[in-house]
Amino acid sequence: MSTHPLHNQFPPGSLEDKDLRHLLHPTTNLKLHAQTGPAVHERAQGVYLWDNQGKQYIEGMAGLWCTALGYGNEELADVAAEQMRKLSYSQLFGGKTNEASVLLAEALKELAPFDAGRVFYGLSGSDANDTQIKLMWYYNNAVGRPEKKKIISRKRGYHGVTVASGSLTGLPPFHKAFDLPMAGVLHTDSPHYYGDALPGESEAEFVDRIVESLRALIASEGADTIAAFIAEPVLGAGGVIVPPEGYYPRVQALLREHDILFIDDEVICGFGRTGNPFGAQTMGITPDTMSVAKALSSAYLPISAVLLPEYMHEAFAGVSDELGNFGHGFTYSGHPVCAAVALRNLQIMQRENLFEHARRMGEIFQQRLRGFSTHPLVGDTRGAGLLGAVELAKDPAARTPFEPRQGVGAHVMDECLQQGLIIRALGDTIAFCPPLIITADQLDELFSKFQTAMDNTLAWLQ
Repeated sequence: MSTHPLHNQFPPGSLEDKDLRHLLHPTTNLKLHAQTGPAVHERAQGVYLWDNQGKQYIEGMAGLWCTALGYGNEELADVAAEQMRKLSYSQLFGGKTNEASVLLAEALKELAPFDAGRVFYGLSGSDANDTQIKLMWYYNNAVGRPEKKKIISRKRGYHGVTVASGSLTGLPPFHKAFDLPMAGVLHTDSPHYYGDALPGESEAEFVDRIVESLRALIASEGADTIAAFIAEPVLGAGGVIVPPEGYYPRVQALLREHDILFIDDEVICGFGRTGNPFGAQTMGITPDTMSVAKALSSAYLPISAVLLPEYMHEAFAGVSDELGNFGHGFTYSGHPVCAAVALRNLQIMQRENLFEHARRMGEIFQQRLRGFSTHPLVGDTRGAGLLGAVELAKDPAARTPFEPRQGVGAHVMDECLQQGLIIRALGDTIAFCPPLIITADQLDELFSKFQTAMDNTLAWLQ
């Protein structure tokens, strides 16, 4: 039996010691974790979280972009307990159903920014986007287009970590040593003007270039082999990238020209995050299908959904005599407790007019974010609604980045933690995604702590 080489830095039997002995952490530098040990979160309420040393933090990342209603909502806890006592589990296989799943599907269709026909449930954004690929394949087989299967994603995009959704993701760390991406997934240019524009290139010229690059990719692969294009309205984990004006209209026109469907990944942008109910509305996208998760339940329980048009469902039903059962689904698809909590979450959002609150707080948030554009360490600020980022630069005027080995973004994150602020460093891009319930005073607290962390980092560099 192996023991952790550094486990004795913590008291034997402590939670930290047991963590180092027993857990394999997701998306973590495992060697560094072994040296530093875990941060133990003990309790949370509203927009605040406390560690096991009693230190309070203001939540600047909504967990992992997901705790829209904040922490400790008693109404959601009560709904979960009530549903557990009434019907703790039921499944949707073989035509069975449950009330919570049906009512949630109805609510999602009413809220959707396109003519959604059917709702398929999963547990995470990853499995939702995995399902999207399978549905595209199944649909094109059903309508007699067996060659139309490839999916175009984008560099810097994030769509999950399963074999299929991890292939859609366009970030190298999620591919390295996992033998991804799989065949049939293509990656086109990221719409990151600040990071990827050529010297002297205007935003309009940048859009022209990357749309023409997408057109060339479609031509070289053959439009009759490409089923869909997948995009986050605002890219999240790739750096909170807001595509330039004109990008989505041009992309959508190109896709329609070649009968390529648009998969809208709303896992981060959905349910008020960008100042509208969905990121598609903020960015002017008309989806063909849509993935949702995260804020669907405000992360109180795991649930995701794929919304698809009725014509796809009709095609699936049309081959039932030939193919038999629609052979896709999860044990927990439509789990009644998860669905009941998600339904009440949406009802609370609507009852409390949370989308409008998030829009108003988003205006304050974006104004404060832009205030950092003149900081000596900042090359770019960007965002939409209550989603934003500050990109650090060694020489902001020349857009010269820091050397990755300097770890400047990581240092900013550590300084933020010292100040009692949780943010996320995506390399040298600092991401913000506070709970939608945050107030103006709490935004002031968040950015005041961030100002101190940035000034401390500047002093450290000097």
